[in-house]
Amino acid sequence: MTDTGPRITAASWVMVATLGLTWGATFLVTEIALNGITPFWLAAGRITFAALLMVPIWRARGGRLFEAPMNRATTGNLLLIGAFSTAVPFMLLAWGQQHVTGGFAGVSMASVGLIVLPLAHVFVPGERMTLRRTTGFLIGFVGVCILIGGQAFDTTGSDLEWAGRIACVAAASCYGISSVLMRRLPGVDPIGLSTVLLIIAALMTVPMALINEGPPPLPDAKTLGVIAFLGLVPTAAANLLRVMVIRSAGPVIMSLTNYQVPVCSILLGS
Repeated sequence: MTDTGPRITAASWVMVATLGLTWGATFLVTEIALNGITPFWLAAGRITFAALLMVPIWRARGGRLFEAPMNRATTGNLLLIGAFSTAVPFMLLAWGQQHVTGGFAGVSMASVGLIVLPLAHVFVPGERMTLRRTTGFLIGFVGVCILIGGQAFDTTGSDLEWAGRIACVAAASCYGISSVLMRRLPGVDPIGLSTVLLIIAALMTVPMALINEGPPPLPDAKTLGVIAFLGLVPTAAANLLRVMVIRSAGPVIMSLTNYQVPVCSILLGS
């Protein structure tokens, strides 16, 4: 790490608010996309599309990544972040949303802040758990639960509902772990990092989709348009914003987006 603590600015809050709105809309768009494509291929399609968009931008900027040469530990962390920040949670959520209510998925995402808080306390300089900070996060989580209400505990009747709930909570844990790991990386170019993470995620999700669902289905024009939107906005653009927030303001501030996501999701769904 080249610094010892987060630098929270007005731009940080704007980016956090933008991410909350963007990801809040993603649940609705994902449900639409699942009408025309299978879950794993949806995850693979949006990630691959986002990676293909980011690569030429990154190359045009010189293809820079880390300020210092990479070592084995940095390479390992990069692979873990690529898996936990995008590949694994995208697949878990795409599959889990088939078997759980939208309310439960929203509460699961809201739990990211409570997962990040103790991890950041231990592993990230300047992100100590204080009574005020912990109380604030608990109040925020309770507020989300009240907002969603009984929908969080409704049942879909699916035989795999319990597995779907585990998948959603596991996805939230992945986001929390990846945020802390990303903050601990040495000096890095944000565009280069977001691009490399998408490439790693694409290389993981495409084989998993082939193994679990066979060759990709031929989606209709509407589904292709939805996949393109998911790849461009909540994957490529939002991934870059996420990297910028975590690297500058820290993972705890970044986790506040997950309190906004259920609110935006409910409003847009209505």
